[in-house]
Amino acid sequence: MPDFLIWAAAIVVALAAAAVVWRLTVRRARRSRPGGSPAAVSGGRGGLGALLSRFRGGADPEFWREMERTLLGADLGPAMTARILERAREALPDGPDGLRRTVERELAGAMSEGERALRLAGSPAVVALVGVNGSGKTTTAAKLAARLTGEGRKCLLAAADTYRAAAGEQLQTWGRRLGVEVVAGAAGGDPAAVAYDALAAGRSRGMEAVLVDTAGRLQGNRNLMGELAKIVRVLGRDGAPAPEVLLAIDASTGQNGIAQARIFTEQAGVTGIVLTKLDGTAKGGAAVAVEHELGIPVKFIGVGEEPGDLLPFDRAAFAASLLQ
Repeated sequence: MPDFLIWAAAIVVALAAAAVVWRLTVRRARRSRPGGSPAAVSGGRGGLGALLSRFRGGADPEFWREMERTLLGADLGPAMTARILERAREALPDGPDGLRRTVERELAGAMSEGERALRLAGSPAVVALVGVNGSGKTTTAAKLAARLTGEGRKCLLAAADTYRAAAGEQLQTWGRRLGVEVVAGAAGGDPAAVAYDALAAGRSRGMEAVLVDTAGRLQGNRNLMGELAKIVRVLGRDGAPAPEVLLAIDASTGQNGIAQARIFTEQAGVTGIVLTKLDGTAKGGAAVAVEHELGIPVKFIGVGEEPGDLLPFDRAAFAASLLQ
């Protein structure tokens, strides 16, 4: 074999090996993130940590104004921002460490101490993913399926988004990748019927969980929201426990996430939040505001596109990450 072919082959092999090492390193880093903390992918939180480090005690009006702007910029909202500022001033911290502890304590304290585990009641248990268009419901359903199968549970995916053909195809692709069965209906069909068929299939096949992906909808559209309420009612028929209803909220949505949570809860009985797309640009402070104002627990955060990139939410770790 000519020398140049040998060198070319060696280069190709080296590049392929490097790519494999890089992928394994990235996956290892993802799995090593602290539970529920987006710090490893955030690259900072808009300067809040840097701002707190400049605090030297006292009542510098300009510092407190800058802190207010920074807290609002982190999507904590006016009410939560006012509360933190008030408590920080009352605490009279004498330096940056004291102020950081006060703010971190207030952030964590604003969130619920209640149960955050995925509620799996019934045989099979039912989990419905709801939310606006593009919030990450389909990917979250697949990640939940990966999580449950990894725990040794048999689960089934239901493609109840019958209006967007790509959603059904996307879920079918995930199903093949994960080795999980998918129940789908005809394009444009009744999504409630697909959900009911999936529940029946789950019962007959001995599944432990049925994960239902629903169509994205604007929270202001009464007809679509009424249809979503119908799906949830169907899933709770025949004496079955009420389903776990997880609202997917894009972390970059900001304070609009509170409006989404309020209306989806009224129509579909939301029981938990999944904060999705919490990457290097999203701040995610809206999670604190949603919990504080509505009392709905954040149960998971999505930090990437891989099956393992769905992490249980930890309020203490999350509060600490907001201060980096």
